[in-house]
Amino acid sequence: MKGKKKIAIIGAGTIGTALGNILSENGSGEVLLISIEENVVLSINDQHINARYFPGHHLHGDLKATTDVGQLKGSSVIFLAIPSVAMLDYLKSIRAFIPEDAILVNLAKGFGCGENTIVECLKQQFSNPVCTLKGPSFAKEIINRIPTGFTLGHPGGEFAEQVSVLFKGSTIHLDFSGDIQGVELLSILKNIYAIVLGIVDAQFNSPNLRFLILTRAFREMMNIMMYFGGKEETMYKYCGYGDFTLTALNDLSRNRTLGLLIGKGFFTEHVSHELVLEGKTAATIFYGKIARETGVEKRFPIMSELNRIFTEKYDVSKFVSTVLEMEEP
Repeated sequence: MKGKKKIAIIGAGTIGTALGNILSENGSGEVLLISIEENVVLSINDQHINARYFPGHHLHGDLKATTDVGQLKGSSVIFLAIPSVAMLDYLKSIRAFIPEDAILVNLAKGFGCGENTIVECLKQQFSNPVCTLKGPSFAKEIINRIPTGFTLGHPGGEFAEQVSVLFKGSTIHLDFSGDIQGVELLSILKNIYAIVLGIVDAQFNSPNLRFLILTRAFREMMNIMMYFGGKEETMYKYCGYGDFTLTALNDLSRNRTLGLLIGKGFFTEHVSHELVLEGKTAATIFYGKIARETGVEKRFPIMSELNRIFTEKYDVSKFVSTVLEMEEP
């Protein structure tokens, strides 16, 4: 592998392992997974499997893993595949080992430091060029070489080419956007509106109603994304329409699962914490930001009504009828 790029992936969970395996198979460079889980590192290096996350899948022999963050040195691209809630604190703790010219590519979906997106937080804390990679992508399908689409949000210049060339010839297909803010926001919003579709489908097994609400949710997502500085065209990238519909309509989605539980009357705080759901947290943050403006209930009615479920004693059986009675702005 002499002369090839060094690619680091921080996080050896499902998405980190899946992308690392694809890049190794593709011959994209020297790919190294950085993990805090020693048993995961040992199983990858000794048995070529990730015994915790993909126990039945043989990994490419060139894919290596380590707990030594010092191995980040020399990396040209660093993919960030750890949970959003832990991202910033962890990266700051290993700052000394991150090359100043390495491209940071965010894979996490969520807010990172208060009400800011992960990319906004990274730009505040690091001088590195920052990209984001988001799209309709279940890790299980990626590692099984199912063609998968991602949107690469990038700051311009040559950074998009430096990242995209890594996937050339692989099963990962990219589209591109200079609207990094929009790409990041949509990756958070889609979890919120997946909860809504779960509620609808739990109460009504109706294609007509499902796609009525899906259409309204799509429009409201776009309006909120634009309200916070994103661009309309980003909604039609893989990170927008593709990721939203995957998350909202597929039962492998954890946030859709939360919606199904709410719709069936099984939602409790215990269930919410057990599922570690991004959507509920995101809904609270987004609504808090939006509610500072007057008329939020009329402007973003679905978000407003969902917030009531999380903050009030609410008769969920009336959720769908209430949303349908609300006029769209």
